[in-house]
Amino acid sequence: MKYLIRQGRLVDPVGGIGGIMDILIEDGRVAVIGSDLNVPSAQVIEAKGLTICAGLVDMHVHLREPGFEYKETIASGAQAAAAGGFTAIACMPNTKPVIDCPEGVAFVREKAAQAMGAQVFPIAALSRGQQGQEVNDYEALKNAGAVALSDDGVPVQNANLLRDAMILAHRQGLTVLSHCEDADMVQNFAVNEGRVSRQLRIPGRPAIAEELQVMRDAMLAEETGAAVHICHISTAKSVAIVRRYKRKGVQITCETCPQYFTFSEEEILNQGSIARVNPPLRTGADVEGIIEGLKDGTIDAIATDHAPHTEEEKARPLTQAPSGMIGLETSLAATLTALYHTGEMNLSDILRKMTVNPACILRLPGKGRLAVGSDADLVLFDPNEEWVVDPTVFRSKARNTPFAGKVLKGRVKCTISGGKIIYQDK
Repeated sequence: MKYLIRQGRLVDPVGGIGGIMDILIEDGRVAVIGSDLNVPSAQVIEAKGLTICAGLVDMHVHLREPGFEYKETIASGAQAAAAGGFTAIACMPNTKPVIDCPEGVAFVREKAAQAMGAQVFPIAALSRGQQGQEVNDYEALKNAGAVALSDDGVPVQNANLLRDAMILAHRQGLTVLSHCEDADMVQNFAVNEGRVSRQLRIPGRPAIAEELQVMRDAMLAEETGAAVHICHISTAKSVAIVRRYKRKGVQITCETCPQYFTFSEEEILNQGSIARVNPPLRTGADVEGIIEGLKDGTIDAIATDHAPHTEEEKARPLTQAPSGMIGLETSLAATLTALYHTGEMNLSDILRKMTVNPACILRLPGKGRLAVGSDADLVLFDPNEEWVVDPTVFRSKARNTPFAGKVLKGRVKCTISGGKIIYQDK
């Protein structure tokens, strides 16, 4: 199928191409980018008033399969991703069983091949069973199709094991994705340690629990030469640590999520368990620090940490409910609302953090770029369309979003992956 996308505003953070363009898609690839193209044999997609960019890449999602299919499946997650403008997502291994062997990686890939939506790339567990006691066979995992390594959800506490893992991962050319929290400090506490935790009279997760491990992992990255990526960074001091080590030339990158530059810990008082996430929502000063890190390039990527839970689970009291919120279908709109429409960042810089940067960190060839000859992975969106978030119509099986009922500005209209339309707004 040939598609001719006409009169869309192209934003390409890599090539610097901008302006009103036509794009011809043929045989699953971008064939021509130009003006006033005339291809009678192509199906026309009118894009006047819309922005076109490379398909979004989310390097941090939880799809729950195998083992927790009542929360989400690879198929439903891939469909949710497509509705959010994503053409590639990478899923974490904290399933049941844990994705820590070639057979587990193969299972994810097989399920993903059957899904109608975004492409799914498996991230394998850094340690056996995510127990933090024994490293896995990284060569076998890479050969099976794993794109990175992480024990996300169960932060690695053993620094010696993590050092060994980084050395072995470096040899295989695999990036280590690190969830930085000191387990003894945070335990299973529900909120940030601070004013809100004191008001609720419950123990909190101190910011330094994250910052200590960010510093540890940055030092290990420097010592081993490994590519280390800090997941869902949430405090201003964590950003400062990464900034310092980047200036030293250390191969360290980091991501944040829309919740960390949109909400502060005060949202817990408004939404309770729905706003519970790990690491927790922080202070207003931390929100400012996250935004500054995005603006100056310290924070490389915007991910979702899409974490589906059932309504029953999230209806539990704050201290008993599981942590996590979904984000695939709101990420682009939430980011545009908080950063673009407020004038904090320009569109090209935002899209760089949602396309080419995460693709480069995960070393996904052909992803996150829009150029002649590249995979025909594109998203068309209206950056100015306002809509009210209604989780009941989500493609995801889960509904646990703090954006429910809120007005966001920016809406995905069409998502194309490999030259096929995988989502179209009605």
